[in-house]
Amino acid sequence: MHVRRRTGLFLATFAALTVALGGNASAHERPDATVALDGHGDFTSVQAAIDAAPVGATEPWVIAVRPGEYRELVKVPATKPFLTLVGTGRHAQDVVIAYDNANGTPKPDGSGPYGTSGSASVTLDGADFTARNLTFANLFDEAAHPEITNRQAVAVLTRADRLVFDRVRFLGNQDTLYVNSSSAAVVARAYFRDCYVEGDVDFIFGRATAVFEGGQVHSLTRGSTTNNGYVTAPSTMIDNPYGFLFTRVRFTSDAPAGTVFLGRPWHPSNDPNAIGQVLVRDSWIGDHVGAVAWADFSGGWSWRDARFAEHHNRGPGALVTDDRPQLDRAAAAAFTVRAYLSGADGWSPREPH
Repeated sequence: MHVRRRTGLFLATFAALTVALGGNASAHERPDATVALDGHGDFTSVQAAIDAAPVGATEPWVIAVRPGEYRELVKVPATKPFLTLVGTGRHAQDVVIAYDNANGTPKPDGSGPYGTSGSASVTLDGADFTARNLTFANLFDEAAHPEITNRQAVAVLTRADRLVFDRVRFLGNQDTLYVNSSSAAVVARAYFRDCYVEGDVDFIFGRATAVFEGGQVHSLTRGSTTNNGYVTAPSTMIDNPYGFLFTRVRFTSDAPAGTVFLGRPWHPSNDPNAIGQVLVRDSWIGDHVGAVAWADFSGGWSWRDARFAEHHNRGPGALVTDDRPQLDRAAAAAFTVRAYLSGADGWSPREPH
């Protein structure tokens, strides 16, 4: 495969990439391709750069994305592992990859609506994918489309294993971040370091094993005085002990006190074997979360039958009540970042940064 090279462009892009990585860019992180809206790169769209990346790579193929808003659908196929997207701006908000489909948005060919998975702005099926220092968003405007009642609008759908997101922002409303796997029988792992996730209803959901370390999870207000949504909706399979782990995360919101829940158990197609698992530990929780932090899911699925727990949290919303199950120190010792992510292959993505 041939990618255009310009010495000046390469040096400028590498310099910007080094800034984006906090001065720690290594040789293998030098860009193999650049994307720029102004045409001063190898490609003008993110998808075009992905399409040109090698099939079956065994080491990172780095695509440096210059600042701008890229309004496009992005898909990383399973045939293209080890892709790395790096925003070269000074901040994650300088590079935005976004689209605006919702579950109920009609397809242009008239074949029906997109559905929840089909609404994703970015779909990741390639293993060992990495994203750094950029923003993924679904810009669907609920108020502008009252005719669309199925408003799930996914910013990112993951179905692959060993994914890393470092200083990445995920923006949306309902169903912002869909962390899933290729099938119910497959466990897929994802690591979110110092990321920002924003939404309102079930905005971190799916059956993947996902660790959120550091960063912020922000619940948008829906204008209610009683219920402004749910942070998580896990569908962890019963034979997988590890669903979602939040550690050293700040849970924030502009919603009134006690009107947001940490999660509810999602049973896709009423699958009784989807027994959601979530642990929130060593984190700061705002007062938008009340004395009852978990909620039942429609269809008669009780949160008490799920695997929901907390450990050693702080903040005005870190209440300890009979409706807020807590792990003691001995039990919490078995639910660490390493335990969630290592798997049979010993994966350890917690590199210094």
